[in-house]
Amino acid sequence: MLALLGFLTILLFLILVISRKLSVLLSLIIIPVFFAIIGGFEPQAIGEMIVTGIKQVAPTGILLIFAVLYFALMIDAGLFDPVISGIIHLAKGDPLKITMGTALLTMIVHLDGDGTATFMITISALLPIYKKLGINRLILPCIVALSAGVMHLVPWSGTMARALQVMQTDASGLLVPVLPSMIVGIIWVLGVSWWLGKKERKRLGIIAFDYKHADELTEAQKLTRRPKLILVNAILTISLIFCLIMAFLPPSALFIIGFSVAMLVNYPSQTEQKSRLQEHAANVFFVSVMIFAAGVFSGILTGTKMIDAMAQSLVTLIPAEHAGYLPTLVGVTSMPLSFVFTPDAYYFGVLPVLKEAAIHYGINPIEVGRAAILGQMTVGFPLSPLTASTFVLVGLSEVELSDHQKFTFKWAFMTTFLMTLTAIITGAIHLL
Repeated sequence: MLALLGFLTILLFLILVISRKLSVLLSLIIIPVFFAIIGGFEPQAIGEMIVTGIKQVAPTGILLIFAVLYFALMIDAGLFDPVISGIIHLAKGDPLKITMGTALLTMIVHLDGDGTATFMITISALLPIYKKLGINRLILPCIVALSAGVMHLVPWSGTMARALQVMQTDASGLLVPVLPSMIVGIIWVLGVSWWLGKKERKRLGIIAFDYKHADELTEAQKLTRRPKLILVNAILTISLIFCLIMAFLPPSALFIIGFSVAMLVNYPSQTEQKSRLQEHAANVFFVSVMIFAAGVFSGILTGTKMIDAMAQSLVTLIPAEHAGYLPTLVGVTSMPLSFVFTPDAYYFGVLPVLKEAAIHYGINPIEVGRAAILGQMTVGFPLSPLTASTFVLVGLSEVELSDHQKFTFKWAFMTTFLMTLTAIITGAIHLL
């Protein structure tokens, strides 16, 4: 019963969001509450689940509020202007060069394994270029999502940390055997970027810019720019990212401090500070509300044990005679299941069950772990409504989540499919 309610919750959520019958915000709240009531849970219990879920995402919510404000200040101050100007000049108005550059830049930036920081840096730098060239707005979040998804297999990402912990192994046992798959994924993403760029080049042509005025600022933008502080802001941003990677402090604390220093250095006047906060209030509100709504969604699914029931039911669906296909099935379904399970739910709830099932059927359990990381909250995380960074991606890209999912899903699924196929060919996982 609980498993059925869980799957119905996810299914109805996806249907309503993709068809735009209900907004993402309301869907994240109303749908799980509705099915929890159908499941017979008391209002008091549902309320406690909601509060628990909100508490779990609170650190992420605080992090993103101040991270959005920090990078917004850096954009206002002009930190990314040289990057934008350089890309415009190198691309020479060619959409194909822009899309290829987007993929390469994202892969480099995402070496830190932090999706939120990657999206903020790459989208902030590249969105103005896409607007100037008139490139289909959905292409930017698509390429950034695919590029970050493949690179999310780095051992220090949150997803890999969970997988390594559950499988009780190290990177040499889990990641190294699927490196060929990762390489194929990177090549595929570059190929997709080339294909999308070629189509845009055919549609738009190579646009001739007056490079002296292509990145000219408006009067309002000129007032917020701090060209004399670019070096200071660059050092501050690099130091902040370094501290994030080294985990000197919790990420939320680092961004709170970083934002405060950036505001004081660039806009010491209280009038200017108030103006900057008012300018970016809408984006901050959107991101924070979405995150806490996602906390309601995951809190109810976890608290009602729907997620546990769904995990158990997935295993029982596999007949014993077909058990040899378990790793392959895990690989192929890993990316789509990012829409259903949070990272913690999958890696701490589903994967241990799959691991025990593999042992029961005489399959090397490490193969299940290798298959899982080929898509589950790696390639899949930038499309999942269950990860806060997805809302950062679509929010900064100024696109709807449903549009992003519909446009990107086929490319993301093919990425995982090809990576799984490569893993089978190289022997990282076996069919039987």
